[in-house]
Amino acid sequence: MIKHCVFCSFRTGVSETQRLEAVQSFEALVGQITGLISIKAGPNKDFERKSDKFSHGFIASFTNEAALQDYANHPAHQQLGKELVALCAGGADGIVVFDLVVDAN
Repeated sequence: MIKHCVFCSFRTGVSETQRLEAVQSFEALVGQITGLISIKAGPNKDFERKSDKFSHGFIASFTNEAALQDYANHPAHQQLGKELVALCAGGADGIVVFDLVVDAN
């Protein structure tokens, strides 16, 4: 299983509502892309006070790397990604992506 973690640093002036809607919009892709198991999105609570630059994000679970590649190339994902990049500080530089291969348990 792959956990695809996406963390966003939004531009000044992007409202809390816009931020939340931007990351939650990816949840609609579940059921559209084979091998995409789930997407959970929300604000960063930053309990350890180590990531305040990144206010929102989401974690997507995929069955395998091929499913992640299908997601990356899917037109709906590409459109949502383009919209997200436009809201982030520095465009794509305002987004951190971290992919983890984990046990399915």
